[in-house]
Amino acid sequence: MLVDSHCHLDFPDFADDLDGIVARAHAAGVGRMVSISTRVRRHDALLAIAERYDSVVCSVGTHPHHSGEERDVTLDDLLVRAAHPKVVAIGEAGLDYFYDYGPRDAQAASFRIHVEAARRTGLPLVVHTREADADMQAILEEEAGRGPFTAVLHCYTGGRELAFRAVELGHYVSFTGIVTFKKSEDLRALAASLPADRILVETDAPYLAPGKYRGKRNEPAYVVETAKVLAETRGVTPEAFAAQTTENFFRLFAKTPRPAGVGT
Repeated sequence: MLVDSHCHLDFPDFADDLDGIVARAHAAGVGRMVSISTRVRRHDALLAIAERYDSVVCSVGTHPHHSGEERDVTLDDLLVRAAHPKVVAIGEAGLDYFYDYGPRDAQAASFRIHVEAARRTGLPLVVHTREADADMQAILEEEAGRGPFTAVLHCYTGGRELAFRAVELGHYVSFTGIVTFKKSEDLRALAASLPADRILVETDAPYLAPGKYRGKRNEPAYVVETAKVLAETRGVTPEAFAAQTTENFFRLFAKTPRPAGVGT
């Protein structure tokens, strides 16, 4: 079994094909999908999708792109929504200096609120970080001093220093189809060097389809292709890699129900 630890099933790209998306994921051996929140103000629609399918769970949070629009989202807003049985994570939140769609002060303020929500709930924080390694590392280190929380750096494309510092702080690193691209040698080398118990796989669907499907709409079933490349990169069998990353997922996203017969 594999898990797609990060996708966006509430995006318009999937509106007319949700049953097919979930069915193809199951047929490919993907037993759980986490549909990630990008706007708290639109969380009800996301939650409805998670409630519709046994194999789908979700998060709650504000993407840094929308941090300026959701400055009024409070810690209590996150805590109340996080109490729902289908909400298994906080985020995605973080820093994006590549696009800078959200004002940087709003991104940082929102991110810290999400860290506190993760700390209060015990749910993992889904971290978006792009072209912001130094500031992200500084915030993670500072917040670690205020009390424990767990996190995953999703769709990782940053540097080695941030990745290994995150692992030292107790966090995880997740890879998308980007790791399958021909020019991603450095990213594959990083993925090969990280501890086996700190790696996750994801699609970030509908974006970033792996090489075999590049240019097409991504979907959770395609996480299999990313896992194959990562298994080869790390010198293990696809079956062993699937078992390891699935166990990693359930250790981190502990609120997610395990399918019968999977792990403990």
